[in-house]
Amino acid sequence: MPDQLTLQPPTSSGSSGSSGAPSSPSTYAAGPPPVSPARRRFGWLTALRYAAVLAGAVVMLFPFLWTVVTSITPEGSLADGPKLWVDDPTTAAYDTLLATLPMWRILLNSFWIAVVSTLLQLVTGTMAAYGFARLGFKGKNVVFALYLATLMVPMQVLVVPLFIEMKALGLQDTYMALLAPSIASAFGVFLLKQAVEGVPRELDEAATIDGAGHLRIFATIIVPLIRPALATVAVFAFMGSWNSFLWPLVVIRSPEFMTLPLGLSTLHGQFTTEWDVVMAGSVFSIVPIAIVYLLAQRHIIAGVAHSGLK
Repeated sequence: MPDQLTLQPPTSSGSSGSSGAPSSPSTYAAGPPPVSPARRRFGWLTALRYAAVLAGAVVMLFPFLWTVVTSITPEGSLADGPKLWVDDPTTAAYDTLLATLPMWRILLNSFWIAVVSTLLQLVTGTMAAYGFARLGFKGKNVVFALYLATLMVPMQVLVVPLFIEMKALGLQDTYMALLAPSIASAFGVFLLKQAVEGVPRELDEAATIDGAGHLRIFATIIVPLIRPALATVAVFAFMGSWNSFLWPLVVIRSPEFMTLPLGLSTLHGQFTTEWDVVMAGSVFSIVPIAIVYLLAQRHIIAGVAHSGLK
C-alpha cells in the first residue's frame, strides 16, 4: 500500500509554490484555551462582592429615600410603615415648615456657625499638631496624652461647667456661646498630628538650610502636604457643628439664634406630630451635609488612609 500522506504546517521562512510569496498562517490553529477554575471562581467572587456592595448601598440609602417620600406624601405618617411610592406627591409639608419656622434664618445660623467653627478647628488643630509633631519640649508626650484623654469625656458631663462659664462671661444666648466649645478639637489635633508626622523631616531640614523658620515651614511645606487630612477634619467638624443639639438647647433662648436641630425639635407636638413636616425639616438638614461630603469624599479617603486610622 502507498504510504499515508501527512499534513505539515508551512514554515514562515519558506516560500509557497513557485510564486515565492510568503506562506499564510496555519489554518489548523487550535481554539481558545479553556477557562481555568481559578479564573471562573474569581469571576463569581467579583460578582458576589458587587452584589454585597449593592445590597449595602440599598440598606444605607433606604432611610433617606423614606424620608424624602414621607415629606412629599399628603399627611404622611410613619405608622403605616415605609412607602417608596407616592400617588399624589405634594409640597404642602415644605410650605407648612416655611410658614411655621423662620427656616432661612435658622439655616443661615447653622451654616455660618458650622463654617466658622470648622475654620477655628482647622487653625488651632493644625498649629497644635505641628507643635506636637515637630517641636521638642519637656513633657510633650504627657500633655498630648492628657489632651487625648478629653476624648473620653462626654459632652453631657461638660454642659453644666460650660454653661456656668458662659453665664459668668456674659455670653449666654449669643453666637459666641455657640462657638466657644468648638474652637479646638482633640480628635482634629490627633488626626492632623498623624498627618504631620507622615511628612518627611528632610523637607524641614532643607528649608531650614535655606533660612526658613518654623512659620515658613508650617505655611509653605506642612499645610500643603496635609490637605487630605485637613479636608477630613473639616468634614467631621462641619458635621459635628451642624448636628449639635444639646449645647444649643442649653445655651440659646432667643429664636433669632436658633440652629437647625433646635428648630426641628420644636416640630414635635406633645400629643401629635405631623411627620411629613418633620421629614421635610430632615431633608433640609441632610442635603447640606450630603453636598459637603460628596465634595470632599476623595480627600476624606486619602486623609484617613495617610493618617494611619483603621
